[in-house]
Amino acid sequence: MTHATEAEKAWARVRASLRESAGARLFEQWLKPIELIPGEDRDTIRLALPSAFMTNWVRNHYADRLVLEFKQILPNVRTVQIETRVPGRAPVMLAIEPVADSAVVEPAAPKPVVEAKPVAEPKPAAQPAQVVMKFGVDPSLKPAPAPVVAAAPVGVPAERPPLDPRYTFARFVVDPSNKVAFNAAKVLAEPGPVRFSPLFLHSGTGQGKTHLMHAIGHAFLEHNPHAIVLCMSAERFMYDFVAAMRARDTHAFKQRLRGADLLLIDDLQFIAGKDATQEEFFHTVNEIMAAGKRLVISADRCPQALEGVEARIVSRMAVGLVADIKAPDLTLRRTILDRKLVDLPDMRVPTDVLDLLAARIHANIRELEGALNRVVAYAQLTGDTIDLDFAVATLGEVLRGAQKRVTIDEIQKLVSAHFELKPLDLISARRARAVARPRQIAMYLAKRLTTRSLPEIGRKFGGRDHSTVIHAVRKIEELRDSDRDIDAAVRVLMRELEG
Repeated sequence: MTHATEAEKAWARVRASLRESAGARLFEQWLKPIELIPGEDRDTIRLALPSAFMTNWVRNHYADRLVLEFKQILPNVRTVQIETRVPGRAPVMLAIEPVADSAVVEPAAPKPVVEAKPVAEPKPAAQPAQVVMKFGVDPSLKPAPAPVVAAAPVGVPAERPPLDPRYTFARFVVDPSNKVAFNAAKVLAEPGPVRFSPLFLHSGTGQGKTHLMHAIGHAFLEHNPHAIVLCMSAERFMYDFVAAMRARDTHAFKQRLRGADLLLIDDLQFIAGKDATQEEFFHTVNEIMAAGKRLVISADRCPQALEGVEARIVSRMAVGLVADIKAPDLTLRRTILDRKLVDLPDMRVPTDVLDLLAARIHANIRELEGALNRVVAYAQLTGDTIDLDFAVATLGEVLRGAQKRVTIDEIQKLVSAHFELKPLDLISARRARAVARPRQIAMYLAKRLTTRSLPEIGRKFGGRDHSTVIHAVRKIEELRDSDRDIDAAVRVLMRELEG
């Protein structure tokens, strides 16, 4: 049986599995259009979609899942390529390897890791240089010579790890909440003696840890094209180690990891309570650090807060540099959305919609980008124009789940205090501009920040009709584009209301 025939049968089984797990609606919209591209390469499965946007969505949400599904049927498969094939145009490849941390709606399957060939321990340079631990020295580790990047045969670069091409330093939005982590990551990726190792990055989910880890990998490979870089989750580390023990081939596992010039381990918290895995992880960390190589580890909390992780591992993590990434504030969230729009040049997303997303979705960056992707996708699928009402209708559940429960009473109190009025003024019949404009702003905020209907909002403002609320919302939207004072006041009020 040819590989092409095997791939077709495997694809039929994978499609059936995706149809069952994804549900009819999601499958019909996103997964059914996928086509298998015939080929004889046993290591690679090529899939195609009819548009770049659909390709990007499938890649973000299902790259890892597709690799896992195919590997269960065809163990030789190592890569799933997801391409765009528009009739009459050459194919555009958007993904070559599965990504390590994409915006997934459903729980991600264990991430596949590209195997690296074992290499011999690097020999010391002719003039060894002591490794400087700028942020702390572990007295139990002896100074080691500067690492020699293991070279592949001339003209044959080492196998590339599954690094997301979007996750580079150039695409990372820097602000005070992540500046230390960003600068530390850039320093670690630079050529020359290792200034500190390991670099331990910690933050909540979706704050940019994985982005920085992949950026380190990209930058390091740019400086050292033949370097051996391994990138995996701690869960994958555990899975591969258990598989090696069952196969009685732990030597090859150890040699592969310890031969890396740069080792990237994501989500360390997943090995908590796994004693055998922690034992091997500890020795791997020791070997990497003693050889003066680069090690980057991430987790959802600082080393000292990792419950179920051995004290000696925590101690090793604290030897290098520990950098945290704080939750993004409103300004950073808004900037990230602007950067994301660069990837969607054909879509026009109004400013008020971007403001809504940045204001309401503050749990993590991944959810923020996912919300924007959803709005754009629904607009493309329905042909509707993106506006504030369309975004609220599309993201109703997301917005309700993410928002702080703001009440109309709170809005009235804050607006009246801001404009030095009494709350009763906002519900009175007074029409003087000094009262009418703050009332319109309060109605606008009630529409933006609460789930109340237009008639309900009107009743809370002195029994006014819903058409009055519509007029107020449209008026403030117009003024925000032309009047800087009004726009500034609205921004301040929104920031205070959302905490």
